[in-house]
Amino acid sequence: MKRQISFGQALATVVGSVIGAGVFFKIGTITAQTGSTSMTLFVWILAGIISIASGLTISEIAASLKINGAIKYLDYTYGRVWGFLFGWAQMIVYFPAQIGALSSIFGVQFVSLFGIKARYSNLIAILLVLFLLGINLIGTKFSSKMQSVITILKIIPIALIIIWGLFNPAKIPAPIIPLTVGTGHSFPTAISQGLLSALFAFEGWIVVTNLANEVKNPEKDLSRAIILGLSAITLIYVLINYTFMTVLPIDQLTNNNNAAFQASMKLFGQFGGKLVTVGILISVYGAVNAFMLTGMRTPYILAQDNLLPFSTKIGKANIHTGVPVVGAFIVDAIAIVMILLGNFTVLTDMLVFVMWTFNTMLSVAVIILRKREPELKRPFKVPWYPIIPIISVIGGIFIVVSTIINQFVLSIIGIGLTLLGLPIYYYMQKKNN
Repeated sequence: MKRQISFGQALATVVGSVIGAGVFFKIGTITAQTGSTSMTLFVWILAGIISIASGLTISEIAASLKINGAIKYLDYTYGRVWGFLFGWAQMIVYFPAQIGALSSIFGVQFVSLFGIKARYSNLIAILLVLFLLGINLIGTKFSSKMQSVITILKIIPIALIIIWGLFNPAKIPAPIIPLTVGTGHSFPTAISQGLLSALFAFEGWIVVTNLANEVKNPEKDLSRAIILGLSAITLIYVLINYTFMTVLPIDQLTNNNNAAFQASMKLFGQFGGKLVTVGILISVYGAVNAFMLTGMRTPYILAQDNLLPFSTKIGKANIHTGVPVVGAFIVDAIAIVMILLGNFTVLTDMLVFVMWTFNTMLSVAVIILRKREPELKRPFKVPWYPIIPIISVIGGIFIVVSTIINQFVLSIIGIGLTLLGLPIYYYMQKKNN
């Protein structure tokens, strides 16, 4: 593959992958889980801190190892089976669930905005997947440039909501201190469930490592794109959620999937509210495109090592566009099935659980490699070592354990889907030998 992705395009992929539906549609779930404005903002800040710590930690590996993506980082540190399981989980759970969940939200908001019957929302979602598949098949360079444009466009509604909200003279009190939970909520449950929901809105930054072989200067640009992107996103999320809570009272936010639309209507009026909703649709559209751009490369990476059946077909990229065509069809086909069968909240919680299991392993990998290979050239070193990696590891363990405790069935399904890859791995190992 050609090195044709600039730092700006890599940064746009991070921001574009992360900022999507979560920032607009998770406020209703989180306020229901926390019951207070102070705890709601706290879990957003905590999710940002954990994500930044994880980004800083994993960026050291991305800058040090001249290999392609998190799959290879796990291969290098723990052994091939762990890299395969991570890639397998990305291929059948993470990327399809992201594409499916975001496309479903797009479909629901699209039919609502334009007054189309609700039963057509799934059709709209599937058409979006097929349309973006066609765009990405044109070529990596084209889809990356489009992602940069979409990232700029998606910032517009967010900026409008934040600026108008902060200067809104009719603010509703949204106390930040003291840190409390609502009546009938327990402190540990509010933090664990709220954090799990908030982290969905931060998902996506790690997928830029799949583009390591196509970034012009991966040693510097990958880590810069991840760190700057996550820092900016955390600030945006805190500000926009604070704005929502100063526009709508918490009882109107709780379990409200249209909170962003209703807040926009209050801030800008009927026409302005609809215009901002169009901007939100563009934001979700951009997120789907970013996950598609990076997701199609997961089957390709696995097939390059002959770890999947029909690897000779899956591991080929189009000689003219550089696009792994079969990988794109695999991920998008599973995504369409999830659109037809899935539930937005279930899909998002499952993918956060599965992803953070491996994110935690990647954070531990930095500590392992520091001890195992002290002479390894590290163009970027995680600052305040080992404090930052420890924050990332503790945060990851908390997310995984709390999910198992609070959502046992969901966590078992996530683990089960991941472990389904083991028979395929050992079959391919035997076949290759």
